[in-house]
Order: sequence, then C-alpha cells, then structure tokens
Amino acid sequence: MKIFHISDLHIGKQLHYYNMRDNQRDILNQVVDKAKEYRPDVIIIAGDIYDKSVPSAEAYTIFDKFLNDLSDIRPGIPVLIIAGNHDSAERLDYASSFLERHNIYISVNPPEKEDDYLKKLVLEDEYGSVNFYLLPFTKPAYVRHLFDEGLVNSYDSAISELIKRENIDYSKRNVLVSHQFYVAGEKSPDTCESEQIYISVGGIDSVDVQSVKDFDYVALGHLHGGQSIGHPHIRYSGTPLKYSVSEEHHNKSITMITMKDKGSELIIDKIPLHSYQDVRSEKGKLSEIISRATDENRHDYISITLTDEDELYRPKDQLEEHYDHILEVKIENSRTKAQLEEADYSTSVISPLEAFMQFYQDMQGQAMSNEEEEIMIDIISSLQEGERE
Repeated sequence: MKIFHISDLHIGKQLHYYNMRDNQRDILNQVVDKAKEYRPDVIIIAGDIYDKSVPSAEAYTIFDKFLNDLSDIRPGIPVLIIAGNHDSAERLDYASSFLERHNIYISVNPPEKEDDYLKKLVLEDEYGSVNFYLLPFTKPAYVRHLFDEGLVNSYDSAISELIKRENIDYSKRNVLVSHQFYVAGEKSPDTCESEQIYISVGGIDSVDVQSVKDFDYVALGHLHGGQSIGHPHIRYSGTPLKYSVSEEHHNKSITMITMKDKGSELIIDKIPLHSYQDVRSEKGKLSEIISRATDENRHDYISITLTDEDELYRPKDQLEEHYDHILEVKIENSRTKAQLEEADYSTSVISPLEAFMQFYQDMQGQAMSNEEEEIMIDIISSLQEGERE
C-alpha cells in the first residue's frame, strides 16, 4: 500500500502581513500533480488544515478546490483528514457525511461517549487489510470523563488510554493518524520559531511515542519540520511550505510510505515540493545584499540583517528597490552590540508562560496545576495569534 502523508497546510496563513494564498494554491496543485503521477492508495492530511479556527472565505475556497481536484483523480483515492489544534472542529466537520460519498473521511473530535471510538477506515491491497485510525488533536479535558477518576491527568495519559481503549489487534497492519507533540523519552523533536511555546514550559503537552510504537506507521502532524521521532515509522511530514525564517533550511516534501506485508520494512520516500517564493535570510553590508538581488530571488520573503558600521540613509527604502517581500530589517554592528551590553541583556529571557508561572508561584505559594497550565497555553497562543493577524 502506497501512502501520501502531508500535514499542517495552514491555509489562510499570512507571513508578516503578506498573503500567501498564491503560494498555497501552487503547492497544493503540486500535491495533486504528484498524486496523479505516483498514484497513492490513500492520502493522509494530519491536521491544521487552516491557520485559524475561523478561516476566511478565501481559505475555504482554496481547500475546497484542493479536495475537488483530488476527488477528480481516477481511480479514486481515499483522503483521510483529522483536525489539528488550529482547526475548528465544527467548521472542519461541516458536510463531512457528504464528503464521505466522495472518498473523503474527516475526524474532528476524539471519542465523546462511552460507546464512541476512534474513526476507523479499512483499506485493502494485495497483502490484505490495513486499518487506519484517525485521532484528531486531543486535550486531557476532552476525554477525561471516559475514564476512572485520576487516570487521565496529562496529554500523555490521555493519548495512551485512548489507544488502549481501542483494543487494537497488532497482528494486523495498523496506521495511526495523530496531531500532537510527541517525544521519545528525554528526546524531543526539532522545532521551529513558531512552535517554541509548546516546548518552553516543561513539555506538559508532550506525548511519549511508547503508546503508539506498535502501529506499523504513525502519520503525525503539528510540527513544521519533517522528521521521525523515536522510531523510523513514527514521522512528522512537516509543512508543505515554509512559514517562518526559522524554516529556511527545510526541504519541504510529501512523505510517501510504501507498506508491504506485515513485518516488512517500510519504504520511506520524500517527494520534493518547491515554492516559487522562498523564505530565507540575508546578512551583510547593504551594498553586498543589494548586489545579491537577482530576477530569480528578488520576490522571496527575506529577513535582512545589515552589518554596516557607517550610518545608513533609509536602508529599507534602498532595499525595497531590489526586494519586494522584506519581512524585517535588523542592524547588527559594533554599536548595536555595545548598546546591548550597556543595557545588560545578559539576563536570561523567559517565555510569557514561564513568567506567569513564576508570578503564580509567588502569589499563591504553590505551582500551577497541569490543567491551569493548559489554560494559560491556550490564552497565550490566542494572544500571539491575534498579534499576527
């Protein structure tokens, strides 16, 4: 069975106020073209379809065209979709029963009632059945009521207990689709600038791969860098586009998994995706950076650091004559370094959540509970999202 694995489309996202709709349309068209070329048996989209819980009409239109283009491929290819932490369950679930008639299967919530279980789809190939389990983004509070009191008190225990509850037959081939922050013991995955809030607070939202390692493949979403965690068969596909300068060295791709009979080693390939506008950084003197502008790179999204020692006259205006998508212009020279030293910036910088946790400890005389930390992560994430809008 051949599996296409993508995630974190973040349709509707803006990069420093620049609308990325054309880039997103183009990259999704590339996914469709690759599906026509490689003919996967199933396409997995592991969460964060949209960048905001209330997507714009434009974002809906882009995703609608993508699904229509995929459903037009013959023979038909099943598309499996789960909700991520950026998605609104209600909005993503709209018309899901209609979409199933077109081989598009969406799961937006974990089990809610005693007789509810993960959405499961069974596909067949020459080796038999493959069971696909869809596990959308889950917080402990979503599922705590399904278990004995005290059993679910963390993200890790929530996912672990949900998996146990399925009573999965691991003698068969099984695939899990999940959107969480997974770790392997003390080892955390590589993260990007936009994901730092999830790792700056002691990893309270982390899930250990121990609870999912018995699946034959685990298709993950949530992180922007494609990578495995703990085991080769537990993988983040990463975003199809670069969404921050911290991703400038990423090689974006579709993760293609070829699964043969039970026990056989997976064949893991990466099908490259190329955006016509790169996201990158430039550092050097003003004249040097201007000299490096070409017809091919002048439209890229660029973070610029100037190292000139002399005072510059309106450097951004000069740069904008050569680059038309400048994200930021920073000055880094002996004067700015001296100013930083004079301002005593040697003090370590802590995250907003860590600052609030210290404040809470001082005021209450006790540490915040896991549930209180979850609430604060949501609040700070919402505020940071608002700043980017």
